[in-house]
Amino acid sequence: MTAGNQRSLLAGWISLISNLFLTVGKIFVGLFFNSQVLLADGVHNAGDVIASGAALGSMKISQQPADEDHPYGHGKAEVLGSGIVAIILFLAALYIAYHSVLALFEESHPASTVALIAAGISLVWKWWLYVYTIRIGKEINSKGLLATAYDHLADVYCSIAAVIGIGLSLAGEYWGIIYLSFGDSVAGIIVAFFVLKLAVTMAKEAADILMEKNVDQNKLDAYIELIESVDNVKRIDRVRAREHGHYILVDVRVSVPAELTVQEGHDISRNIKQAIMTRHKDVDEVLIHLNPYYQVG
Repeated sequence: MTAGNQRSLLAGWISLISNLFLTVGKIFVGLFFNSQVLLADGVHNAGDVIASGAALGSMKISQQPADEDHPYGHGKAEVLGSGIVAIILFLAALYIAYHSVLALFEESHPASTVALIAAGISLVWKWWLYVYTIRIGKEINSKGLLATAYDHLADVYCSIAAVIGIGLSLAGEYWGIIYLSFGDSVAGIIVAFFVLKLAVTMAKEAADILMEKNVDQNKLDAYIELIESVDNVKRIDRVRAREHGHYILVDVRVSVPAELTVQEGHDISRNIKQAIMTRHKDVDEVLIHLNPYYQVG
């Protein structure tokens, strides 16, 4: 197992254990001190436990080597994990919105300083987890870990809204402003919007990879530049590339002089592959097809 894989699994385990502790803490404080937004955040964290487990499992599967049944590797397992996280976030957003709207029509409960402290601790903890996982996820291009990081970011939104909502409720009680007592519920609705938006973005990214969408044009241009630098490449007929989880597969069709030997053609293919994979560490395979090139005139 590579150092990058070990770091991603460690980050996955830290996320899973953290979500377990935060779920228990938020639900307990939310129920005991009647904080709607903190309770909703705790239920959202319960979904995060499942999401973290799915992401961790998908990362383990994706790191398995290619086999007879999966000749291109298991990289897309991370994309499936990312899709599961997106679905859980979507359902969590609907749950939070539903119960927050209901709370607007119920008698408001006294705000609690303990709930405010719990929300503040969650905010700091989740922000650290987001920064930690997004940094490692980007370094090793792990879709599962990036999904976990974005899940932490959704929790940051929840915690910010919880701090603001509970703070407004406390201020309303202190100054006798009754409308501020609904700050907790309004904050829950705002949280639902941000979590829903994040879920849709994640789902779209996962769908693009599963549908084998081409990588962005900047990456393709970089590959083209390297291919053109290889001797005896007369024309680039086609370049395609697709993400396969945490790595990229590149398909190349180039024209080379028709009079070259098989050995010379093989050497050109090897040089193209080495040029791309040396400069782009996220590329795991380069598939090359050679076409004969005839000089006209």
